[in-house]
Amino acid sequence: MPFPVLLLLFFSGLISSSIAAPFSSGDGYIITGRVKMDGVASTGFGVSEKHSNAKIILNGGQRVTFVRADGYFTFHNVPAGTHLIEVVELGYLFSPVRVDISARFPGKIQAALMENRKILDELILEPLRVEQYYEIRRPFSIMSLVKSPMGMMMGAMLIVMFVMPKLVENMDPEEIKKAQEEMRANFLPRSS
Repeated sequence: MPFPVLLLLFFSGLISSSIAAPFSSGDGYIITGRVKMDGVASTGFGVSEKHSNAKIILNGGQRVTFVRADGYFTFHNVPAGTHLIEVVELGYLFSPVRVDISARFPGKIQAALMENRKILDELILEPLRVEQYYEIRRPFSIMSLVKSPMGMMMGAMLIVMFVMPKLVENMDPEEIKKAQEEMRANFLPRSS
């Protein structure tokens, strides 16, 4: 192997073992981390165990990178300060990570999960849970028909159809004539 390739492999090994390292030109840092998907089961809805499509977002979209095949990601030339790293992967929910890079003490970097304020020694991001995007269909139930608005309307109409004639039968004939006259007076158009 040529010497530059060996040197590159040596430095990439040093960078991957730490959260961040000073950038060579002195105007920024390199943030390196890993997305770990071990121990998370597949949902059965086509979500795979691979994380080749995982997108890593720095500070709400200022910079975006993708996870390499080995699970690592890198942001180059990051200035000192507080930064937020988010992982976007279809089917999984990750906690955002706050990374503090000290300007006073070069090389002092601290990373913490935003979910539970847990301090991370290495920037290894694991999903909190598997997300369900589809609602599981419930089996058929007669009560679901009765509880629906259309079912309630039909029930009210059936009650009116069968109960009203019974109420009219029990009314006095004079009361029926009086109600019919009032209905004619109120609902029929008047001719002028």
